[in-house]
Amino acid sequence: MKWVNPPVAYMLHAGVPRLLAAGARLPGLGGAAASDRIALEGYPGLLARELIGRRSYKSDDRARQTPERAEARHAVLEALESGRSRLDLRLVCSRVQARALLADPGGDLLDAALCLVEAAWGALRAESPGPGFGLPPDLDPLEGWIVAA
Repeated sequence: MKWVNPPVAYMLHAGVPRLLAAGARLPGLGGAAASDRIALEGYPGLLARELIGRRSYKSDDRARQTPERAEARHAVLEALESGRSRLDLRLVCSRVQARALLADPGGDLLDAALCLVEAAWGALRAESPGPGFGLPPDLDPLEGWIVAA
């Protein structure tokens, strides 16, 4: 599997069988119909761009872990905590959690928090028309859909 900028098809090929084997339901796509294990596709960059534009907030390359990226992570967290997005949700975290989100220059923890907010938005719409979870009623089961897109 290509780990740097992996194509979506690779991620789908690697991830979906594992989700299905775990008994997950993928709204609009299938899986265990009666399962309370729900898998939604999140895209942290979508929400991050809404909050801070095209500013980069993370890098796995130590040389690119700059003060500007640290400031961008702070701006993302501040926006999430204040609920400044179209999702109209606030992230609530402890000071210890906030420090951990800000201290991770690779951005994995902040990406997880962004996905958490997207998943929460979808969960609040679990009973919406179509497949639910805020997904469009005419979702193409071959394409899927990113929650909150």
